[in-house]
Amino acid sequence: MKQLLNLLLQSLTISLLLIFAGCGKSPNVPPVDKVYRFDETITVDGLVRNYTLNLPPDYYDSSGFSLVIALHGGGGSPSQFERTSFLTDKSKASGFIVVYPEGTGIIKTWNAGTCCGSAITHQINDVKFISQLIDQLIAVYKINPKKVYATGHSNGGMMCYRLACELSNKIAAIAANSSTMVLTSACNPARAMPVLHLHSKLDQHVVYTGGPGDGISGVYCPPLDSVLNVFSLKNSCSNPSQVIFSNNLYTFKKWSSCTNNVSIQYYLTNDGGHGWPGGLPGGPNSDTPSTAINADDLLWEFFQQYQLP
Repeated sequence: MKQLLNLLLQSLTISLLLIFAGCGKSPNVPPVDKVYRFDETITVDGLVRNYTLNLPPDYYDSSGFSLVIALHGGGGSPSQFERTSFLTDKSKASGFIVVYPEGTGIIKTWNAGTCCGSAITHQINDVKFISQLIDQLIAVYKINPKKVYATGHSNGGMMCYRLACELSNKIAAIAANSSTMVLTSACNPARAMPVLHLHSKLDQHVVYTGGPGDGISGVYCPPLDSVLNVFSLKNSCSNPSQVIFSNNLYTFKKWSSCTNNVSIQYYLTNDGGHGWPGGLPGGPNSDTPSTAINADDLLWEFFQQYQLP
């Protein structure tokens, strides 16, 4: 009996040791959850810059992911743009990484050239911020450096055009919405740059035919055709703007036969206003976005056609 008790005590002691060592975990205890969302910072020129990153569901099982940089409009924020654009939902469904950087100032803006807000007043180097952010994300996450893209709304779309002109060595293509190009110097991309532009005829903040925008004090907005013709010249497109499709909902124009088979695409809707097509209004007094097209679907389809050489 004494020997049996000793064996039982030894068995109990070993079992306890295994449990405390982590070897006796119950199969019903779930593993530690993998993290798919990050709110992080990076310091650029002495400023702490914020961003939100979302990984797709298959991130931990695969590699070589595309990165889409999503730039909110003036007065917006990463959380607002994520909520109203549905880009995170698109990234999860299509399997790309999306990052939402944040502008600067009490009212968050980007220095896109002549617009907008305190980012212009304080001459914030947002090109440097995005460049260093790309480097940091590529170093930490499983991103294909040839497949980095930028999209944005309003002032964020303007920033996309500046990135296209000044950071073409890191940005493979851009998709700008409800915006225009407002540089203070000539656009000189180092390579042919694919451009997708989305706009509404009813947009009164950034008027597609050009002129001063409603609510954008002191900023002249160049007409979209002239902006896209600049890229047509830079890309050496032999086929000028052609209407590919038009109905009572929208018109689709395209510049083609360009260097390295890039293209310039332009969707102009008859509905909507200053909003993200297929998304939600940016705020309580914002325009209802177009339902004729879906920005998320169009930009991802466009981006997949291109990568850096």
